[in-house]
Amino acid sequence: MRSFQDYLTTPAPQTSRSELMTLVRGGEDTFLELKVKLSNPERIAQGIVALANTGGGVIVFGVNDNLRVEGVDDADAVRDELVRICREDVHPALFPFIDIISFDNGLRVVALDIEGKRRPYRTNDGRYFLRVGAEKREATREELSALLDETRPLSYENVAALGAEVDDIDEAHLWSFVREFEPDAYATGSKAGAAYPTAEVLERDLLLAVPAALGSLTERTAPTVAGLLLFGRDERVAELLPRSTVLCARYAGGDTQAPKVESVELMGNLHTLFESAVRFVERYCDLWEKRPRTSRVEAAADSPVAPRANYHRGALTEALANALVHRDLALPGVTTRVNVFDHSIEVTNPRRTAGFAPAAQRAIRYGIQQRLNSQTASVFQSPAYGLRLHAGGLPMLLRESRLFSGRKTDVHAVNDEFRVRLYGA
Repeated sequence: MRSFQDYLTTPAPQTSRSELMTLVRGGEDTFLELKVKLSNPERIAQGIVALANTGGGVIVFGVNDNLRVEGVDDADAVRDELVRICREDVHPALFPFIDIISFDNGLRVVALDIEGKRRPYRTNDGRYFLRVGAEKREATREELSALLDETRPLSYENVAALGAEVDDIDEAHLWSFVREFEPDAYATGSKAGAAYPTAEVLERDLLLAVPAALGSLTERTAPTVAGLLLFGRDERVAELLPRSTVLCARYAGGDTQAPKVESVELMGNLHTLFESAVRFVERYCDLWEKRPRTSRVEAAADSPVAPRANYHRGALTEALANALVHRDLALPGVTTRVNVFDHSIEVTNPRRTAGFAPAAQRAIRYGIQQRLNSQTASVFQSPAYGLRLHAGGLPMLLRESRLFSGRKTDVHAVNDEFRVRLYGA
């Protein structure tokens, strides 16, 4: 798709009559749709979305099913309506090429040339379409997942969570968050027996819901990926967003080649995942607000039993919070992992390294944010969300961990993974 600047300044290539007739004689296929007229803007929007999601193509107005050119009554009006549809009824908006081709007999046809460089595209009611042969249909769950894998990570948190409904939201958690800001929000006593307006608050106030994406849900509101991650019921998050799980393991040694003591897969919303990950670490390590007295460390070192490693609580919880909030869930094949070794903890996270390392990797050490999922992060880090977090971000983590253990924290971004290794005292 052209940039808006290109759209304003670059003349569109013109389609000749001979080129058009060559195109039309081949009949409809995956990349060509023929319309006699523009009569149903909603269905036209669906056709545009289908072509854009399938790689682009052309819709020609003024040609019947028998490949006969009939022309359109008002080509200029058709062109203007197509511009409106592409701008208002397709998301993200398209700036298409539109040609009006005139014939010697006075007939005029309109050709809409669509490119799909910002997939996935959807209609106003949250539906995703694909074109298969000469037909369009809604994308299946698997097809939409593949399309979303291509999306820019910054937008993934804002798409509808596939198959999710408002009933999948933990209302107690959501409303405890809302009432930290509005203590009297929706007083139940005023509407006896009435249900909480969860869908309305998610969509209107928190921007954590959009029109549902598939099937019978298209008339309802569906939580976004961010909404489900933050406030979803644990069992539904695990089912609908299987990539959100966290693998935790304890190794009896200094690396993953050592014998594995325990391995668990954590599931649930972000609140549950964070608290579960902290509890797993605390089974094998001690977390401190400040470094314990030297005498205690030395006493443990003299013990016949191997001492538990000690870590700065703020540094460790910041590493876990970063892993949960800023991971790239649109990236397939990489799982968030927390590995506890004898004297270190490694937190590994999916993060596209193309365009990120090494320059951005250096910048984040100084607090220059390169974070994904900014909406998710803003809610997760709010005291109203109910977690005990430390302020300061990665610079705090690096500083406190080094002061606590005397060793510099390792930070690496490689092979679409972001890794942080903290060393214990």
